[in-house]
Amino acid sequence: MNLSELKDKRIAVLLSGGVDSSVVVHELASQGLKPDCFYIKIGPEEQEEWDCSSEEDLEMATAVAARYGLKLEVIDCHREYWSQVTRYTMDKVKAGYTPNPDVMCNRLIKFGAFDEKRGYDYDLIATGHYAQTEIIDGEKWLVTSPDPVKDQTDFLAQIYDWQLKKAIFPIGHYMKDEVREVAEREHLINAKRKDSQGICFLGQIDYNEYLRRYLGENQGDVLELETGKKIGTHRGLWFHTIGQRHGLGFGGGPWFVVKKDVEQNILYVSKGYDPKTAYKQEFYVHDFHFLTKPVELHRVTFKIRHTPEYHSAVMEKLGDGRYMVHAEKPLHGVAPGQFCVVYDETHHRCFGSGEITV
Repeated sequence: MNLSELKDKRIAVLLSGGVDSSVVVHELASQGLKPDCFYIKIGPEEQEEWDCSSEEDLEMATAVAARYGLKLEVIDCHREYWSQVTRYTMDKVKAGYTPNPDVMCNRLIKFGAFDEKRGYDYDLIATGHYAQTEIIDGEKWLVTSPDPVKDQTDFLAQIYDWQLKKAIFPIGHYMKDEVREVAEREHLINAKRKDSQGICFLGQIDYNEYLRRYLGENQGDVLELETGKKIGTHRGLWFHTIGQRHGLGFGGGPWFVVKKDVEQNILYVSKGYDPKTAYKQEFYVHDFHFLTKPVELHRVTFKIRHTPEYHSAVMEKLGDGRYMVHAEKPLHGVAPGQFCVVYDETHHRCFGSGEITV
């Protein structure tokens, strides 16, 4: 973080109440900067009915802002979240896909709706993401965090170029343990608070409960792919994802979800890791979104889920924004709707991402 570049800038911090964004406030304030803090409200209206932690989040955010003599403003993006991100999620899961709401939350809400409401007044928007940026040949690129477990470039790979230009990640150069150490050293109120898990606004709410609330249940047959034999009944295809093993509840396994037939409402499973059904080495990606600018994609690394592992591949351009990904090794659980996030060969610079399709 180059202080000289920030000195005369108007900076907004998205303060969630968690330890990461709180350390962002400390990092900026300790450099003599006076950012304005914003808490984005995106939780459901039925707070009594849902076990949500947003009240505690706001209390923490308020305390951290007050500690550094900064003002905190609550920005209500509830309607935008539920009309855009929730709609995206429900449309995808109903179609049999595996969406990523957090990816869309960054693009549409944290760097989108917030900018329309208040962010336009600021030169830079600081968040607690584990990611970095670099200026290469005069252009700003998204690059990975040194912490491979916490790196969040995959969640940022769909933001627009103008959003990336305004984004700064003041803790992106830290390991998670180092962020905790700073918080404890500075006696921040949430230094020992656990990290949130799952979708950004759900708090303690189970993801399947979230889907059940909006989509209900729709029972159908569970068939063994190889034999067509019925082995059980599912309560809705949207409760399952390709590659899933746990939580199926069928005897005689282990069973893995390998296919979903949305039209017939059939869930196909296979016993064991059969390479022909549970693995893919080649798959299509469409609507590829480049972060900084379009580049020639050939030998790359990529990831299809939020894990520390990167996979090597050759990308073949097919036209109409589509690519064929030729992975070096077969991958388990490649699911339509997931984002394939693409990096350079050393998985340092993130080029962007596209949606996996059948």
